[in-house]
Amino acid sequence: MTAQDTPSQSSTNTPPNMSAATKEVLSRVRQMIPPMLERFHKGQLGRVGVIGGSEDYTGAPYFSAMASARLGCDMSHVICTPTASVVIKSYSPNLMVHPLMRSSPTAPSTSLPGGDKDENDPDKIAGRIIPMLDRLHVLVIGPGLGRDPLMQETCARVIKAAREKGTPMVLDADALQIVAKHPELVKGYKLAVLTPNVVEFGRLTKALGVDEEVAAIAKEAGETAKVEALARALGGVMVVQKGAKDNLSDGKNTLTVDLEGGRKRSGGQGDTLTGSIATFLGWRQAYLDKLWDTGNKISEDELIGLAVFGGSAITRECSRLAFAKRGRSLQASDLTEEVHTAFLNLFGDVDQDVTAAAGGAKI
Repeated sequence: MTAQDTPSQSSTNTPPNMSAATKEVLSRVRQMIPPMLERFHKGQLGRVGVIGGSEDYTGAPYFSAMASARLGCDMSHVICTPTASVVIKSYSPNLMVHPLMRSSPTAPSTSLPGGDKDENDPDKIAGRIIPMLDRLHVLVIGPGLGRDPLMQETCARVIKAAREKGTPMVLDADALQIVAKHPELVKGYKLAVLTPNVVEFGRLTKALGVDEEVAAIAKEAGETAKVEALARALGGVMVVQKGAKDNLSDGKNTLTVDLEGGRKRSGGQGDTLTGSIATFLGWRQAYLDKLWDTGNKISEDELIGLAVFGGSAITRECSRLAFAKRGRSLQASDLTEEVHTAFLNLFGDVDQDVTAAAGGAKI
């Protein structure tokens, strides 16, 4: 192994080889990050809910919710099945875990003690989750969800309700199965963000009937053309195409995150992405609410793209830092430990140069 192949045991404060374009976009992302002001109260700087987590998959919703919390959202919720809730609670007491989801019974007599038929009715189950939307700024759907029909049908109803309420959503993993089957749930909804991997990206293009177009584009057009085609097919939904670079587009506006990441592709890294994007979307709401002197420098139309860019940049920097320490042994939990350092490396100490609304003193 050459010196170039050997991961460094320390990281610098500035990500290497950052392009001028990335620096410019990050400077705009930085403007939407709220400072830590004494007048803020719990919940103003982000309330994120992650729907996912089943008997077989408990890590993914944890990694998503913890990335959101470590990045700086005030409150992180996980909405999962009862069997998953016990496990996820054991991972961290910092998360609020709600055992409201239900999976399909393996036999008629095993739905739940007492055999309550409501436990197998997606409308009834969704009816317990939907009231929580009024307490959340952002919803993440998909980490650890699995393909259980009852859970998929429940989430489809929650997605519809969240759209009606104008709640921003990040959809990943098996929630993308729902989008593939029922694209009308998110089509044209500008507050939805999809984060497919390579396989999921292909499934979506096929489901939406643009796979041939995307295949043709891949041969002739630029590297961002494929994600732009999928975003257009979804009516302007923001799509993140993950890869050596992350390309994100709503079909009209496209940004590329070219920060260096780690070279280990362990499962669960995409959950850091969903949680990070969710926190930036929560901060978007704080920016729109003018909780601090924002200077009104960013248009509302631009904020979604900046939030997604920020989440992608954080994740790639986490991956770089974790790989520098762990090399090929890197796991998803290693990214979680790097979230705050990644934030400082990309944005510095936001509080140092934000002027308080009163007095003009440095905070």
